[in-house]
Amino acid sequence: MRIMTLRASILGVLGGASVAAMLAGIGPAAQAQDVTLRVHHFLPPPSVAHSQFIEPWANRVMEESDGRIAVEIYPAMQLGGAPPSLYDQVRDGVVDVVWTLPGYTPGRFPLTEVFELPFVAGTAEATSQAAQAFYQENLADEFADVHVLTLHTHAPGTFHMRDEPFDSLDDLEGTSVRAPTRVINDALEALDAVPVGMPVPQVPEALSRGVVDGTVIPWEVARPLRVQELVCCHSEIDADRGFYTSVFLFAMNKDVYEGLPEDLQAVIDNNSGMALAQMIGQVWDEAEAPGRQAAVDAGNQFVVLSDEVVAEMSDRTQGVIDAWVANTDAAGHDGAALLARARELVDQYSQ
Repeated sequence: MRIMTLRASILGVLGGASVAAMLAGIGPAAQAQDVTLRVHHFLPPPSVAHSQFIEPWANRVMEESDGRIAVEIYPAMQLGGAPPSLYDQVRDGVVDVVWTLPGYTPGRFPLTEVFELPFVAGTAEATSQAAQAFYQENLADEFADVHVLTLHTHAPGTFHMRDEPFDSLDDLEGTSVRAPTRVINDALEALDAVPVGMPVPQVPEALSRGVVDGTVIPWEVARPLRVQELVCCHSEIDADRGFYTSVFLFAMNKDVYEGLPEDLQAVIDNNSGMALAQMIGQVWDEAEAPGRQAAVDAGNQFVVLSDEVVAEMSDRTQGVIDAWVANTDAAGHDGAALLARARELVDQYSQ
């Protein structure tokens, strides 16, 4: 049994005062037992998130702790539940660490949505650092139930269409397009598409069965899901700011973190925060090219949307931004100031 579980059980039976006396008599050898962290996430092992982020993170933590921390990774929801349940799993101690999208639970993390608003996001590296800095300044209350390791984003997403591409918004009108979060649903609706919200693991089946006509997704996620084999065409935006991104959370159960001895907390801290956000962003940016190349190799068709179409998209989705600002104001925050700060941070880290 893990020492974390042992201590929790003792607490429940004997109470804090008895536990203090009991642990005082356990001795140093017993207290040096290994801690095993179970990490749960929703993508398959070939994904960039698993193979180039979570596995290397686990290896660093195990190495820097001299083996006192063991890490077990469970991809593709192997421990049960659906992707939207991951936050509650780590909050409640069902698992120790999760990687998930806050946006899978609409309305629960409203301030975090600022980076998902249309044409706010830059590269994954810049926007991930911006999101982490914004968290440190503004989001502690929003994630008070967990110990945040880092926030990050993916590179701006691309439109992947089953039957034909679009190069004007007239072509997009009436098509059903999968979206990951509430904000992106609203943005697609503003473009006269029919948004269909679903977690990304459901995308391949939805495309293959014709449930959706297309999806918005970054290239690096498209490749492990083999989206390029299920669609014919891709409509891309070539601009400094993309149509959208999604914010990801890498978080640890608070009691597990706080129950670690200080030296093991330091190992976790050393593999958290801004440096981790920057590393993830770099990895995801670099993974875009191989993801796109897989679609090239499949013989798919590509359209780069014109500056005029992109400008029209920006104009038509301004209402989504205005609504977020108004809702944020109504909740007692300064929506315009928070939006301006998010954009400022993206600009800062894009330099």
